[in-house]
Amino acid sequence: MTASSPSSFETLELLPATPPRQLFILLHDAGGSAMDMLDFANQLGESFPDAAIVMPEGAESIHLGKTEREWFASFELTDSNRAERVARSVPALAAFVREQQARFGILQSDTAVAGFGQGATLALALSDSHDGLAGRVLAFSGSYAALPDKAPALTTLHLLHGRRDDQVPAQLTQQAYARLMELGADATCDIASSIGHELHPALRDQAVQRLLTCVPLRFWRSA
Repeated sequence: MTASSPSSFETLELLPATPPRQLFILLHDAGGSAMDMLDFANQLGESFPDAAIVMPEGAESIHLGKTEREWFASFELTDSNRAERVARSVPALAAFVREQQARFGILQSDTAVAGFGQGATLALALSDSHDGLAGRVLAFSGSYAALPDKAPALTTLHLLHGRRDDQVPAQLTQQAYARLMELGADATCDIASSIGHELHPALRDQAVQRLLTCVPLRFWRSA
């Protein structure tokens, strides 16, 4: 594991011994840090040994402490200002993803962005405004800032949530999945009945299975 700052974000990284063939970017929840994603990073490293795994720190400091970050300001966050605040944070993330792709020589289709909580909200916003920048987006226990108006054509979405989540209701993910199906999106949805707001091993295991077994719908459509 290494710590570095290849851009405006501080990062933790798990890098393979040989040049990587895949790229994972993992986004922590509000009030957390890159270290919160380390268990998932290690699991991904075992399943995808040729992958570079990069865990950036959120840019916004919050009052809980200087090491506890968020991706967009949650102070006085409301339904009316949520989408705008999230949208302001997307360009920096998009630039970071492109930097990492250029750094490792990784194609967009071989890139996955995964987020937990607030990180999931930002990852979903990225897929909305930058279709195909990542081939896969995994959203754990997060929600759209605003439901999408169109389906991404080049990004596969994997939504994962705990039914007992008392911070981000699982119903929001179910509503988002229903909208995505109406729009013809390539998406999956997994709701774990006994899990709360946590990056639980059961959700992580399911995410890895989705990555290993789900062939993107766009490949079937173009066959």
